[in-house]
Amino acid sequence: MYRTPDDHDEGQSSQLAYLDGVTLAPGTGRPGLCSTYCRVLDEPLAGTAVVAAGWVVVEQPGPWGAKAPTQSHLDPDFGGAFDEKCKKADVRFGLIRSPGRHADVVRGSRQVFVASTTPGRSWLLGGRLADPTELEDLDLSAVSRGDRAAADASLPALRPVDQPLVLVCTNGKRDECCAILGRPLVSGLSERAPGRVWEANHLGGHRFAPTATFLPFGTMHGQLTVETAAEVLAAADRGETILTGLRGRSTWTKRGQAAEIAVRRHTGELALDALSVVGEDLEAVVVRHVDGRSWTVPVTSAPADPPRPESCGKEPFAMSILQTGTPVSGDAR
Repeated sequence: MYRTPDDHDEGQSSQLAYLDGVTLAPGTGRPGLCSTYCRVLDEPLAGTAVVAAGWVVVEQPGPWGAKAPTQSHLDPDFGGAFDEKCKKADVRFGLIRSPGRHADVVRGSRQVFVASTTPGRSWLLGGRLADPTELEDLDLSAVSRGDRAAADASLPALRPVDQPLVLVCTNGKRDECCAILGRPLVSGLSERAPGRVWEANHLGGHRFAPTATFLPFGTMHGQLTVETAAEVLAAADRGETILTGLRGRSTWTKRGQAAEIAVRRHTGELALDALSVVGEDLEAVVVRHVDGRSWTVPVTSAPADPPRPESCGKEPFAMSILQTGTPVSGDAR
């Protein structure tokens, strides 16, 4: 059953009264979904991507719980321990499954992808492992720092993958927006890019659903359509991105993500490896171009007004929303 504003308690209903009388565009959700509030309020997406220098995902068909590494048919002891190991290495661990219906039992080997997102050292490895526990041999430090040779040596079963791939969050047990909006995106996009689109268990930012990560670059987009997702994938094939729905590159802190996007909007630069975040303090972030130019971007935060839920079923609150000022050229400071 889907929640509507009338389903919330009196306090929550008064805080969410801005949805009264709103007509929703087709395919963008229902009243009461966290993604609906986000769209109605036109919440900024920049600076909302997860933070991870690298990614490791393993195929796990069948049902997923809200915390899929320990709530699926993946061995929970391995899933929980490897997830913690990845977090300590600044690597994101997740589960994936192919589009369509999912058998509960894995027959044969499982697909694994490993990505480094650092500009100039972005790469994607893939392969099939007989047992997911083989990932324990993977040099996660090498993945985090972008050392492909060391990562290769630690797990020789992996091979370079030349084309970027797409992970789309579809886990309704984590948030219903991801299932309602993510699964149609997977279905439509996989018809255009067969073999390059995977369902993912959790990418963060449910309220921006449908949301996706593009590997190896670690760029995350929200509020995607099949058309815009196809455009992002085509841009990734060229080593570029598009600004529509761009949440950030997981390589950077959230403030760094917001600043990098601000510079892209300011300059029109779309090449993924052209920009790097090279400095950050409490007031500003410094972004540098490969050609030597740099910009200082003021980055502040303010409480959300009005409050809104970050996930379906949660109480609204005044979450912190990042705001960026006009990038200032290094030569002009």
